[in-house]
Amino acid sequence: MKLYDYYRSSAAFRVRIALNIKGLMPVREFISLIDLEQRSKDYLLLNPQGLVPTLVDDDGTVVTQSMAIIEYLDETRPDRPRLIPDTVKDRAWVRALSEIIACDIHPLNNLRVLRHIGKEFDVDNDTRNDIWYKHWIAEGMKSLESTLNSSSLTGEFCFGDNLTMADCCLVPQVYNAKRFSCDLTSYKTVMRINDVCMNLSYFEQALPENQPDAS
Repeated sequence: MKLYDYYRSSAAFRVRIALNIKGLMPVREFISLIDLEQRSKDYLLLNPQGLVPTLVDDDGTVVTQSMAIIEYLDETRPDRPRLIPDTVKDRAWVRALSEIIACDIHPLNNLRVLRHIGKEFDVDNDTRNDIWYKHWIAEGMKSLESTLNSSSLTGEFCFGDNLTMADCCLVPQVYNAKRFSCDLTSYKTVMRINDVCMNLSYFEQALPENQPDAS
């Protein structure tokens, strides 16, 4: 198994957490988004979107998109800790939380969007981060906090006492929000879950600063 990775990618961060929980150790190849290595001819043949992460399984199966990769790992390695619950209703809960982050928050604030805003509207990074990034983090975190507080399914983690795909999504998003100095004090449930997760080695080992390509 091989993972194409970049240390600061929150999507790749999610997959690293999932792999750690599953106890899987793929060979890793690092794709620098800053150096635009994701646009190289060879990488585009593997992943036509030119994004990370990309997973190549032992049989040659190529899987792109972090959510698809996590579900793929769960379905192909069911003997290892499960990241998607067993029942239809519980799976829907975990997927809904995951998609609040992966579909509603993250796409508005990823690197290529921020670069485009800065270029097209001729704004400096600090202004861009204040008027765009922090706004959408606040909107998204407010929704995530309200959703978590609305259900008895929320426990120590996003789904009871079980680590799931939702936790794999939550921690990288909180990490990025902190990196951009967003005020997260109002999101007490989100931060409680984040803090519990960060006491576990699965998450700590997946941190961007702990990756070989961070240096």
